[in-house]
Amino acid sequence: MLKDTTLDYAQSLDKQDTLAHMRDHFAIPKQANGENEYYFTGNSLGLQPILAKEAVMELLDAWGKHGVKGHFEGEFPWMPYHEFITDFAAQIVGAQHKEVVMMNSLTVNLHLMMASFYQPQGKRCKILIEDHAFPSDHYAVESQIKHHKLNPAEHMMTWQPRDGEELLNHDDLYQIIEQQGDEIALILLPGIQYYTGQVLDMKTITEKAHAKGILVGFDLAHAAGNIELELHNWQVDFACWCSYKYLNSGAGSVAGCFVHEKHATNTQLNRFAGWWGHDKSTRFKMANEFHAIPTAEGWQLSNPPVLSLAAVRGAYETVILAGGMKKLREKSIKLTQYFRSLLQAELGDKVTIITPEAIGQSGSQLSLMINVEGLDGKAMFNAIEAKGVTTDWREPNVIRAAPVPLYNSYEDCFHFVRILKECLA
Repeated sequence: MLKDTTLDYAQSLDKQDTLAHMRDHFAIPKQANGENEYYFTGNSLGLQPILAKEAVMELLDAWGKHGVKGHFEGEFPWMPYHEFITDFAAQIVGAQHKEVVMMNSLTVNLHLMMASFYQPQGKRCKILIEDHAFPSDHYAVESQIKHHKLNPAEHMMTWQPRDGEELLNHDDLYQIIEQQGDEIALILLPGIQYYTGQVLDMKTITEKAHAKGILVGFDLAHAAGNIELELHNWQVDFACWCSYKYLNSGAGSVAGCFVHEKHATNTQLNRFAGWWGHDKSTRFKMANEFHAIPTAEGWQLSNPPVLSLAAVRGAYETVILAGGMKKLREKSIKLTQYFRSLLQAELGDKVTIITPEAIGQSGSQLSLMINVEGLDGKAMFNAIEAKGVTTDWREPNVIRAAPVPLYNSYEDCFHFVRILKECLA
């Protein structure tokens, strides 16, 4: 239990924070009164890094200066632009250089991965997802099953929380894998469940699935830039993530894709092909015979939007400037634990935090339910927003709030709880 709930204590924690200076690297939205917003929505859209803005402006200047020659001239020519980001991305998700590529958007990448990794044969035809999957993932899986002329009602399996519970129970998943594993072709799950903020045990899930001959992919939209990942060591077959949440590269920016080296180097693996995935040394010979690059780049379709990639580069450089994911995760744990403890100390049972408390089962996001009779959760969301707190609302009844270690402070957390307490009163 938190012993000191004062503003002075929050400010003292900020003075001890070795990453407090990173806040100065971001543009923070203002309230109507000119004060900074209390921004807790990095789980939905991260704030703008100064380095991202600078990178975009540099690219615009290069376009004006070089025209088409910008593909090959300047400090960051456009032809290989995505390659300037690969090492940063690999560090963030725990991968090798050859296993990562920045391309497309998240759901497009999920479709491209399923074109390769969902190949139903014989009895093994099913895809397993979680029951409350983000709708886009659900749509993608259902449409992939239909693409193979199969019935989603029969070939899409779901892992559900137990009756009366919000969180997924891993033992239930392992039982499904053990009992029905020979029918499952692919498991596609989130690294972090978007509604509850629950971190899934990706390492163990992959191990148990592989033991039954099942391929495994993860949607890391809420995990990349939030928790430490070891995709290569965990032997995950593929993973996809957006880069605009905890990675702060701007709304709808270019997404990331991981393909484990055991697959990435297999140029014969089934895929949807495009010329940017063709062997670089012969790409401009314009031949009609496709030769895949023997890395994750072999899944590229078209040349990427370099303006967006510039923002991604600046955003990823900001993560590295902070010391990488290890440093950010260390602060995130302390910051979120303080936030949780302050909510519990000041609000008690008026608010239920459905996100698991165990460090290994939660990231930055806390999912809150209001428990005051006669008070509606959506009304509370609107009330705190009117007082300068930016969070987001997810139906049916959750306020999601994420203190992000790159730019949120302990004082931010103090004021969030203060304002919520005032509104509840």
